[in-house]
Amino acid sequence: MIERVNPPELGTPRGFSHAVVGRGRVVLLAGQTALNPEGRIVGETVVEQFEQALGNLLASLSAAGGTPADLASLTVYIVDMDDYKERSRDIGAVWKRLVGSHYPAMAGVGVSRLWDVEALVEVQGMAVLPD
Repeated sequence: MIERVNPPELGTPRGFSHAVVGRGRVVLLAGQTALNPEGRIVGETVVEQFEQALGNLLASLSAAGGTPADLASLTVYIVDMDDYKERSRDIGAVWKRLVGSHYPAMAGVGVSRLWDVEALVEVQGMAVLPD
């Protein structure tokens, strides 16, 4: 079970929750980039790569018995923060299509590069599945 907590003194969050309380089994999800099944980075833009990376993360979550609503925490590692912010509406549309309106506690971290030099974004998360 997941409860999203958003204290009024912190203001209304957009696209994330300030805190998430979970009760159940914890699933730690490894960082995922836009790798396809052949092990190649796919997608030319950060939006395309975000969609593939999030899809990969959700596939891992599904294999562990979870659903997108079980996501409790997500960290997004971003190579070009300005580009990511400029495309935030499109990234948000991908989120809503794949996850819905469930927002975990989130952080966006700017990095100089990722493991695969072609990767523009990586997502890593944690989920809480009901007992």
